[in-house]
Amino acid sequence: MTLADVVYNDSVKFILSGGKGGVGKTSCAGAMAVLSANRGFRTLVLSTDPAHSLSDSFNQDLSGGEVIAIEGFKNLWGMEISTEKGMQDFQQTLGETPMGPEAEMASSLMGDMTGMAPPGSDEAMAFGKILEFIEDTSYDRVIFDTAPTGHTLKLLELPDMLDTWLGKLLTMRQRLSSMMGGLRGMLGGDAPQEDNSWEMLQQTKDKIRTASAQLSDPDMTQFVVVMIPEAMAVFETQRLLTSLDKWKIPANHIVVNQLVPPNPTCHFCSKRYEMQQNNLKDIGELYSDMDLIEVPLFDGEIRGIEELTRLGKILTGELEE
Repeated sequence: MTLADVVYNDSVKFILSGGKGGVGKTSCAGAMAVLSANRGFRTLVLSTDPAHSLSDSFNQDLSGGEVIAIEGFKNLWGMEISTEKGMQDFQQTLGETPMGPEAEMASSLMGDMTGMAPPGSDEAMAFGKILEFIEDTSYDRVIFDTAPTGHTLKLLELPDMLDTWLGKLLTMRQRLSSMMGGLRGMLGGDAPQEDNSWEMLQQTKDKIRTASAQLSDPDMTQFVVVMIPEAMAVFETQRLLTSLDKWKIPANHIVVNQLVPPNPTCHFCSKRYEMQQNNLKDIGELYSDMDLIEVPLFDGEIRGIEELTRLGKILTGELEE
């Protein structure tokens, strides 16, 4: 299966572009988004990387945490996730709204239970966006420009972590409800206010499990690994692929980016070309069971729709360089 089979497949809902920092993840995400939109899919490309560069790729301000229409398209939107706004949305998803007395007590107790604290804000809000788009029919496809490998691995751990965390919270919520009910009976208190916190937490837990199932479904999700032919990148790619396999995230494609062309008249260029070719051979042997896509080093920055389209066609094999 080639990357074209992914980008042009109408059953694929999520595409994640990830790898080591500085290897071209954002450019690849933007390129796949442009091709997807050109094929007619309503496409959203969003950056979960705290050091955003999606705006640079499209030559358009996509900051602020709001979905923005990409200029020149009727079916392509972009967004750079805002930490502050994203956490507010994520907290709302978790049901952190004014509730009854039991939920307020639970919230107070949570402050002292560091072992049950939610994960890091960047990864939490990114996963919150995944939850948001699970049931959203506004887009045919969502393409994620993920943060460098370490942050991405934390993001992929979230379904299990949040499922466990919410399970503990639901148990605590149930115990508090019973305790408060007993106290009201003893003291002759009034009937409790209507509190839908239990239902909201349970719905969130169900959404997390649905998201986990969809992210592990190869017909719906594909993780595209982006790397450069250098030793450290090879090591980090191996770590990423091991984790993807552990969490059953489908990953069948590796983009080997920034390959320098041969240049016998330049000693530096020749040495770099030789180094990359040796590493490329190792990559071919290590990942012989995967679709390897070789992308040349561009002679300038990949910015704007024209350059992203060119890169996209190289990724899908429609254009040879």
